[in-house]
Amino acid sequence: MAQTIRTAVEQDLDAIAAVEAECFPAAEAASRAEFAERLRYYGDHFWLLWEDETLAAFVDGMVTDAADLTDAMYADASLHNENGAWQMIFGVNTLPEYRRRGLAGQLLETAIAAAKQQGRKGLVLTCKDKLVHYYARFGFVNEGVSGSAHGGVTWYQMRLTF
Repeated sequence: MAQTIRTAVEQDLDAIAAVEAECFPAAEAASRAEFAERLRYYGDHFWLLWEDETLAAFVDGMVTDAADLTDAMYADASLHNENGAWQMIFGVNTLPEYRRRGLAGQLLETAIAAAKQQGRKGLVLTCKDKLVHYYARFGFVNEGVSGSAHGGVTWYQMRLTF
């Protein structure tokens, strides 16, 4: 299998929306329309991993000077600030049949390297309790329960500071 990691373009929209719908419950998943807006503002902050013709995994998020990830950021792609200090991570998605192969880890490492190269202070994400240990392996530190109420779930804010 040929594996390719690259940033997103508008033609990737349907594949991105399909992966999101398979990876997250409807209350938590971003819609196709939301992804269209995100791609318009920050397609270069979507890291896609393709295996042959299949989008197997992706990581995405905006850049901002705000230190904490807020629900407003999910809803309003125009809050993206290309010169911002923090790379936010909104989603780490891997199709079920591609999990446990290290694909998400490859994309996280790619996003971390890009944020370093772009001179960011670091990266911020939120995750469910069961994934705190996973992100800690990449150097993210648990800052406790997030203020996010996205999808009616309890989220923990994790930060990787350079």
